[in-house]
Amino acid sequence: MRYVQLRAFHHVAVSGGFSRAATALGLTQPAISDQVRKLEEEYDVILFNRHKKQVSLTSAGQRLLEVSRRMFEVEKQAQELLSESRALRLESLRVVADSAHHMLHILGRFRDRYPGVAMVVSAGNSEEVIAQLYDYEAEVGILGEMPKGRDFETIKLSSTPLIAFVSTEHPLGKRKSVSLAALCEQSLVLRERGSKTRQSFEAAVRARGLTLTPAIEAEGREAVREIVATGGGVGVVSAAEFGQDPRLVPLRLSDCELLMDEALVCLRERAGSKVIRAFFETARAVSGG
Repeated sequence: MRYVQLRAFHHVAVSGGFSRAATALGLTQPAISDQVRKLEEEYDVILFNRHKKQVSLTSAGQRLLEVSRRMFEVEKQAQELLSESRALRLESLRVVADSAHHMLHILGRFRDRYPGVAMVVSAGNSEEVIAQLYDYEAEVGILGEMPKGRDFETIKLSSTPLIAFVSTEHPLGKRKSVSLAALCEQSLVLRERGSKTRQSFEAAVRARGLTLTPAIEAEGREAVREIVATGGGVGVVSAAEFGQDPRLVPLRLSDCELLMDEALVCLRERAGSKVIRAFFETARAVSGG
């Protein structure tokens, strides 16, 4: 197996096509196609399903992509190590967060220290954050838990309680707090099942022997906020993420305290990357961790 063949396969897989891979590598499309074809012929395996101008990975291709991602990540780290004397630079640092609120103070300090690093920040629930890290679609993640296992490097950023919230016109809008049992009797507007906020809330409800049936399930924190603001029901959120909205009233849980840990995470195998290491060092300096 030749390096150029594996490199051609990898770029076709991650870019989704032979033409885009050729552009990324500065080669012609026939050259890329020939390298992938030789790789498939040498090992008598089909790596791509080819249908007209569309390509998709076969099961063998998926498994090889998992290996090639690790390989080219290590190659990138080696290049960074050898160029350590140069200024830190990367085309982009991709951060996926279940809530950008928890990293705003880190972002400002990081931009001051490393103005040459372009950043892309995207949103996702906790399951999506983990998936994007594993799939190498993001370098750093922010999520509402300290992930278990040895795959991740983590920093605890904060620990804040869950609260309920309603519109100012809601019958509970004049109150300061509500019990967990009383909350379960309300028309609840909860996030999708991949949300750690929802998972933590439902676990506490089960532990109390209570039951709940969400009246509305909404995709994303902002959708929940807008539905609640228009009188659609009662929402649940981390106190740190509630923010300021004159349409909404926060309600403390009177008989329990459900804490949400917010963590900065990356894959342990990528923690040696220069830009990831710099982001983590900045986070430690800001949070005192």
